[in-house]
Amino acid sequence: MNDDEPSGQLTALRAEHRRLDALIEQLRADPDADQLEIARLKKRKLRLRDEIAVVADRCIPDIIA
Repeated sequence: MNDDEPSGQLTALRAEHRRLDALIEQLRADPDADQLEIARLKKRKLRLRDEIAVVADRCIPDIIA
């Protein structure tokens, strides 16, 4: 996606964040799940959260009052 459509990028990032959240919960329910993989997914989810915040900030217009 390009920077001209931050709302589309924001939607995609949020969808990926929800997908990771569901995957993490699914893995946590499995007693034989790889804990290292869960940790990696959690870090990826945190990076996505930060990226979502940056993109959301770009969606808010700068208003000089």
